[in-house]
Amino acid sequence: MCTVTYLPNGNNKFILTFSRDEQVLRKKAVPPQKYFVDQHAVYYPRDMQAGGTWIAAGAGSFTICLLNGAFQKHIHQPPYSKSRGIMLLDFFKFNDVNVFTDGYDFSGIEPFTLLLLENSNQLRLHELRWDGLSTALNELSPVEPAIWSSVTLYEPEVIAQREEWFREWLKNNDGNNQDAIVKFHETGGVGDKSIDLLMNRDNLLRTLSITSVSNSGEEVIMKYKDIVENYISVVNIN
Repeated sequence: MCTVTYLPNGNNKFILTFSRDEQVLRKKAVPPQKYFVDQHAVYYPRDMQAGGTWIAAGAGSFTICLLNGAFQKHIHQPPYSKSRGIMLLDFFKFNDVNVFTDGYDFSGIEPFTLLLLENSNQLRLHELRWDGLSTALNELSPVEPAIWSSVTLYEPEVIAQREEWFREWLKNNDGNNQDAIVKFHETGGVGDKSIDLLMNRDNLLRTLSITSVSNSGEEVIMKYKDIVENYISVVNIN
């Protein structure tokens, strides 16, 4: 996994959209619904193979998502101590970026990049990377649009190319339309399915779903589109 775009819309408003690229034979995921993590209400689509998720939104708190890999492509060396998708959900037991970074045991977990949108009095965007040995935590500008692509799936030159597609899209879109950014996740690219945002590599590894969280200031909506079976599920986060 995968591809993520972030669109800030002022006054703590944002749209975070995630394309999940995964093995076709992986167990089918369950569309987003409400769960509880240590009594915290958390909404997320559930990975039925490992029990975790790749994107989650806590009611009135954090919206976070996970990309495989940290800074560069790594060698897959199972078994690992814990699924990265379970680690993501464990964050809500801490509900604090610094406490989680300093207090969580990441040893034995495969490298990842975790994006954390903190929506309290002021919107903050954090990026936590774990390379298998150490963590690197950075606070990014919450007022700048951004795109991330998994380093495990895309070479640096392809990642740079995708960033250019996103910049071109921004020139023609105001960034506050959830349907428009989901459409970009479906159509962005050059017609090469191995690197387009809607990716498909020999129907073995492909984009299985697109999940988008929109905070309009009045409501928070998680929209989930199953690409394989072509249906949309929407939940209100409250």
